[in-house]
Amino acid sequence: MEVVYETAVGDKTLSLRTGKIAKQASGSVIVQYGDTVVLVTAVSTHDERVSDFLPLTVEYQEKIYAAGRIPGNYFRREIGRPSEKETLTSRLIDRPLRPLFPEDYFFETQIVATVLSMDMENDPDILAMIGASAALEISDIPFSGPIAAVRVGRINGQLKVNPQISELEKSDINIIIAGSKTGVVMVEGESNIVSETDMLQAIFFGHEAMQPIIDLQVKLKEKIGKEKRTFSPPEKDEDLINKVESMAKISIRDALDIEEKVKRHKALRAAKNDVLEKLGEDYAERITEVEKIFNGLKKKISRDLILKEGRRIDKRKFDEIRPITCDVGILPRPHGSGIFTRGETQVLGVLTLGSETDEQRIETLMGEEFRPFMLHYNFPPFSVGEAKRLTGPSRRDIGHGGLSTKAIEKVLPSKKEFDYTIRLVSEVLESNGSSSTGTVCAGVLALMDGGVPIKAPVSGIAMGLVKEEDNIVILSDILGDEDQTGDMDFKVADTKDGITALQMDIKILELSKDIMEKALEQARIGRILILEKMLDALKEPRKEISTHAPKIFTIQI
Repeated sequence: MEVVYETAVGDKTLSLRTGKIAKQASGSVIVQYGDTVVLVTAVSTHDERVSDFLPLTVEYQEKIYAAGRIPGNYFRREIGRPSEKETLTSRLIDRPLRPLFPEDYFFETQIVATVLSMDMENDPDILAMIGASAALEISDIPFSGPIAAVRVGRINGQLKVNPQISELEKSDINIIIAGSKTGVVMVEGESNIVSETDMLQAIFFGHEAMQPIIDLQVKLKEKIGKEKRTFSPPEKDEDLINKVESMAKISIRDALDIEEKVKRHKALRAAKNDVLEKLGEDYAERITEVEKIFNGLKKKISRDLILKEGRRIDKRKFDEIRPITCDVGILPRPHGSGIFTRGETQVLGVLTLGSETDEQRIETLMGEEFRPFMLHYNFPPFSVGEAKRLTGPSRRDIGHGGLSTKAIEKVLPSKKEFDYTIRLVSEVLESNGSSSTGTVCAGVLALMDGGVPIKAPVSGIAMGLVKEEDNIVILSDILGDEDQTGDMDFKVADTKDGITALQMDIKILELSKDIMEKALEQARIGRILILEKMLDALKEPRKEISTHAPKIFTIQI
């Protein structure tokens, strides 16, 4: 039996259909908005994995037939690795869903979103996010939803829900908001130097606009939803928990007093190995369980440091930025270079200029595109003291590069002003939190060193949150350990006049407007300080490009 529910969203009708297609999946939904159609399926196995994390994979795929075209490659079919758009959209779907699964749910789960039709005006990414939540809602998979998503633009000063792709060219805001009935759970987007107040208004305008979509999913679940499978989290071994706590509590606490990351992690590894050794052969087959208890204890002690003792791992104040140094012009042959170091995070930005023939050619549902600006983010294993095989860019690398691209793209000169193809490469040399915003800072330094006439310099910062009921602490410039133990990762990039990009993910069920407002204001103060440090290295873009860069002359006939 097919079930169809519809609601008005913006100036169009959104429909959810289920019960007729892909019935062997745990849950399947077809989402339609205009003539854009996306099929989303959710499947979860019944065999539990030995794991300490949720084995969730999300695959978003764009079929070229959806746009009424044949693929332009030699094989005339979709082949190879996902495109950058597909990877970024897969991450968009994953991020708001992951915190809504049960904590101890270790069953292999896969969500597949397939674009079946595209009308060139309504982007399928939002529909895929909605469909993923709806598919999980009507399935037997444990899930604390629903959530919904909308895109918000601002055209001629007026906020608009789900503006058409052609309208986004005139919009100074382009953000995606995911939320539940009561709060925002994820934000991703870019803006043309917009104030914190205007951005906050756009975010909660979007949250209000998505409520009919949440109500639609509730109706769909009531009509056709399956009974949720019986899921009993493994019983906690209180005796083992007490043993680990008695053995490790003091050593973990001592390790967390070490400010240097490498030494701190070495002490934590020694503490964990000491626990495993003391437990002996009796627990040899329960190492994963012991490690999970150990990590949980470490997280609790880290949070107590902040909430009860009022201090951070590295002794900084909650709003204090790590020491910053900036260097430019460090490489002789590339066309621009800069190193941005913030605490134990260090990023090298390298600029290359090229001609129009160097633009990146991409085949998308919209047709063939040529991009005059590229930013590539690399995260080698040595940056965190590891020895691993070097591979191509991971989903994380592409995601971090995507955020940095949005942040910098808004301040680049037009092609009429600067007729060069621009490639920035970010080489993360050391990492202890927020290498993506470090990439923004290093990239801007490289652009200025290379003589690219940017409209304004951009800096970035990552904000964190630790929240226990009414006890709320917002952290500026978070460490990697604070990212892991905290409740929020909120990255913001802006000029001295306003925001160019932001990305927010949370691990709790929702975030209030008051907390987000405080985080944005605290971030603004931090970014001004970071920007001052950058300008100490180079006040403005150099007047001339590198002597090693190609020279382009335009002749009018």
